Amino acid sequence: MVRISSMMNEELVNLSLESNTKEKVIEEMARAVLKRKVIHNQDEFLRAILDRENLESTGIGRGIAIPHARTNTIDEIVIVFGRSKGGVDFASLDGKPVQLFFLIVAPEKERSAYINVLARLSRLLRKEEFRKNLEKASTAKKVIELIEKNEETL
Repeated sequence: MVRISSMMNEELVNLSLESNTKEKVIEEMARAVLKRKVIHNQDEFLRAILDRENLESTGIGRGIAIPHARTNTIDEIVIVFGRSKGGVDFASLDGKPVQLFFLIVAPEKERSAYINVLARLSRLLRKEEFRKNLEKASTAKKVIELIEKNEETL
């Protein structure tokens, strides 16, 4: 079973995103992945995420966006969590600003695991209590613990 929490760590959690546009949020979250040194080409990596976002917004409603992409510029699946206090216009399905972001990037060859991660994360985010707890989490460690605890129920 694919575990979302195994693809994250505290360095991949940003509880106070500073950016206020869709593109800048994606760039800010992508910087956390760049620090992991699993990217072969920074420009191509960022372009893959932005190109995917331009196809169709990943703002799924309820204050959530899941920007994601597969690219050969990365070696492993990585998930970044970001939170924006004020919210960001992400052209969401419900037209409301987004506060909770999960950026998922995966190698092209990991298609099955990538789809599995998207599905599991979507199921987790349907839980209102889970979303509220993400909004309230005071530390990166608490975010990871919350994800670990809740994915056991999937």
